[in-house]
Amino acid sequence: MKISSPDNLKIKNLKKLKQKKYRQELGQFFVENLVIINDALSAGYKPISIFATEQFSLKNKKKLERIIQESKLSDWFEISDKINKSFSDLENPSGICVVYKIPVESKLFLDKSILYLNSIGDPGNLGAILRSAVAFGFKNIILDETCADEYNFKTINASKDAIFKVNINHDKNLTFLKQIKSKMPIVSTKMSGGKNIDVLNKHKKFCLVLGDESRGVDKNIEKIADEFVKINISSDIESLNVASATAIILHSIYNK
Repeated sequence: MKISSPDNLKIKNLKKLKQKKYRQELGQFFVENLVIINDALSAGYKPISIFATEQFSLKNKKKLERIIQESKLSDWFEISDKINKSFSDLENPSGICVVYKIPVESKLFLDKSILYLNSIGDPGNLGAILRSAVAFGFKNIILDETCADEYNFKTINASKDAIFKVNINHDKNLTFLKQIKSKMPIVSTKMSGGKNIDVLNKHKKFCLVLGDESRGVDKNIEKIADEFVKINISSDIESLNVASATAIILHSIYNK
């Protein structure tokens, strides 16, 4: 089906999905990266609608056909380059946009360790953390209310297909974290005064809390924490990027 007007309702909805409040209201988000779209299909995530330019469809005919067939969609929407640019988050639109339903939060598996993220405000950092979490076997993720949106396009681009492979839940006012405390120890990162990260290996399971790289973990979370860890770094630098720190910590656990 061809869409020729930027005032088409479906195009208007795509424009709305650029904002978090409308993503939450409509329960949808979109992806413009073909690699991520294909990886999502392999992970079992199927789009609810597909928009592509004529140039994209001609250049990527077989790939587009696969997405349509595996998604069990009867049709897709052809759009012009101008319309694509009107809603795209990219400086140079890719020519394809696929819309997904935001998954319903599933129950956390409390028999496994949890990664709890506090005040990770940069979408790129959040995406990189999600990617590291999948790489090193952490599927249970909790975001508090001060974190960036996991469906922000910068988060998705940084996480690649990891966004489709983690079990994300949300916390507010530390309600969830306090419940978890009765099931496993809360281990918080700390800029100074914490133990070496090797101490994590003594726990069968734990909830690891990471916070903003400039301010650290919230003081109210520190009051709840059972233990603190830190990464030993050179005195020539004050702190590590939170995404880098996460990768280091998770890798050290994964290899033990």
